[in-house]
Amino acid sequence: MINNPVTSISVTYNVALITVDNLPNNMKLISDIFSSIAQQNINVDMISQAPPYRGYINLSFSLPSDDLIKAISTLNKFKKDIPDLRIEVDNNNTKLSVYGENMKDLPGVAARLFTILASNSIEVKLVTTSEVDISYLILEKDVDKAINAIKKEYNIQ
Repeated sequence: MINNPVTSISVTYNVALITVDNLPNNMKLISDIFSSIAQQNINVDMISQAPPYRGYINLSFSLPSDDLIKAISTLNKFKKDIPDLRIEVDNNNTKLSVYGENMKDLPGVAARLFTILASNSIEVKLVTTSEVDISYLILEKDVDKAINAIKKEYNIQ
């Protein structure tokens, strides 16, 4: 029998989400964007890229809320060469990460977690995963409700 797939929860508060829409699917350009952000000493965390459509992508990433203005300023410099570039900003978020070594051996953990969040009316803005970790970006106002529901479901103290 496999032990509990979720054994711990961690939280990162004050997280912003930036989505860059209408970005040409050009790896040099994407590299330049992240390099420019890194040069501003901004630590990008969760990253999600939508599949290309007609040569363009949408790219979302999270970062500390305190770095939001610097990041927007950096991204706006790319609008000179890409006038259709659209930058969307979403603040007041929290990254909720669930961890468990046994996740990798048990199908359905993500489905169960999505069900828990859905049944508690918690909006998920961004998701990243590894074999042993699933991270959700949610509204700060929902973090306690999410933690309590996950702890209850997985009998975590």
